[in-house]
Amino acid sequence: MTFEDYIALVVFILLWAGFSWATDGTRGFKRVSLTRLMNEHRGRWIRNSLNRDLKMIDTQIIAGLQAGTAFFASTTIFALGGCFALLGATEQAQMIFADMPYVFHGGRTAFELKVGGLTCLFGYSFFKFGWSYRLFNYCSILMGGIPMTADMQRDRHAAEKAAERAIRMNVLAAKHFNAGLRAIFLSIGYLGWFISPYVFVALTVFVIFVLTRRQFFSEARSALLKDATP
Repeated sequence: MTFEDYIALVVFILLWAGFSWATDGTRGFKRVSLTRLMNEHRGRWIRNSLNRDLKMIDTQIIAGLQAGTAFFASTTIFALGGCFALLGATEQAQMIFADMPYVFHGGRTAFELKVGGLTCLFGYSFFKFGWSYRLFNYCSILMGGIPMTADMQRDRHAAEKAAERAIRMNVLAAKHFNAGLRAIFLSIGYLGWFISPYVFVALTVFVIFVLTRRQFFSEARSALLKDATP
């Protein structure tokens, strides 16, 4: 591990933390993100369920959210298996990198440390997706506790409190899902570290640039701003 490696790793962590703060934070960043706009629509969806007795639409939406979360959770399991397999084939991987031009060779220990870091990255994603799946499950239970329209007329305050609990749980589940997905995206930048610390930084900056554009300057965000407060 060289001094450039440590600098690249620090840049990676700072860019990750800064992007997460700008995207998920509710204060300190004036331009609202796509994630925060979607959180407003999550609240609109669940509050709208107060006005209908038929909840099949809501259960289908929750089921779709859970299915997507389960897919990414299983994907990270396969990625973790690949990382452990790579640790068992370190010598073969080193021979492949040795034949490639412009690749920085840091030795066996540095290679294993980098693979270990990649394993931790996918492990973090798995725990985020696993917890998100469970929170979406809790949200479905809270959705089932929202009173029918006739009961809401008798005690609207209690019905609104039940809806707000479901909204908070849904937003929290989405937050953990986004964190896991963000880690998977950033793993693309992390792969550049196996070539050199400079490629590591360049790929990480590129990934952050793409994610920033999608969150703050995309057509999807513009579509939401047509009926939301910027």
